[in-house]
Amino acid sequence: MHPAVAVGLVFGGCCSNVVFLELLARQFPGCGNIVTFSQFLFIALEGFIFEANFGRKRPAIPIRNYFIMVAMFFTVSVVNNYALNLNIAMPLHMIFRSGSLIASMALGIIILKKRYSVSKYSSIALVSLGIFTCTFMSAKQVASDSSLNEEDGPQAFLWWLLGIAALTFALLMSARMGIFQETLYKKFGKHSKEALFYNHALPLPGFLLLAPNIYQHAVLFNQSELFQVPVIGLTLPVMWFYLLMNVITQYVCIRGVFILTTECTSLTVTLVVTLRKFVSLIFSILYFQNPFTGWHWLGTAFVFVGTLMYTEVWNSLGPLLARRRPKQE
Repeated sequence: MHPAVAVGLVFGGCCSNVVFLELLARQFPGCGNIVTFSQFLFIALEGFIFEANFGRKRPAIPIRNYFIMVAMFFTVSVVNNYALNLNIAMPLHMIFRSGSLIASMALGIIILKKRYSVSKYSSIALVSLGIFTCTFMSAKQVASDSSLNEEDGPQAFLWWLLGIAALTFALLMSARMGIFQETLYKKFGKHSKEALFYNHALPLPGFLLLAPNIYQHAVLFNQSELFQVPVIGLTLPVMWFYLLMNVITQYVCIRGVFILTTECTSLTVTLVVTLRKFVSLIFSILYFQNPFTGWHWLGTAFVFVGTLMYTEVWNSLGPLLARRRPKQE
């Protein structure tokens, strides 16, 4: 598949997924579990048919390694979604998760004993400053919310602090999972699609622990207003339509990233994913009219400029522009 098609899948799928997730979260902030379960179930069924060949294909990586990876993956997914129920606004949620470079570098230094160049440390400093700026300004907004009385204000702020702690934990756990995957791929070879299937199939029994919450939101979804799906004319509760579109766009997003990793360099993949996050952030702010001050914009700029510095995209663009520059007589 042409890389341009993969880029289209990433932008179309991931950006649309953010829209439907926010539509769901705005109506029912605690619906993260049913959203995560639906995504896992859909991707697991697709992988069971097309990757595992209905269970007849043996995994290239020993299954015990996938159980460790799945425990990390499941935890990260649930915690990230649950953070939306802890006074964490969607723009801050997206910006905070952009700090994966910080967590990866920190754990790389601690666990893998890696050392980085000065430019890498500078880029991480920019990302850190950007996230701190946005986090601090969001804290001021929560604390000064006019809809809160003196008793509710401190309580809401404590819930917000718990949300920040949850996002931090998920960020570090995600980075640790990346290091674990890197170690497995070096030992057994790259099997990204197989890992995608097992990461979504093995955690499914764990959702039994969340069954009451999932059932509760399924009942609430059934009670939402009816919606007629365009083209096919099917009528169903609007929240189920949002969930269906969220699941489909999540699958398109993940598939696009997977195709991109097989067709392009890691630099290109990182750049595309970074730009996709920026487009999603801008759309979320403008379309849903989320509160975003000038300080937030400054912090966002720090995050994404730092991310681009980390990918060293400028070093790659320099020779390309030099080749295209017309020669002087």
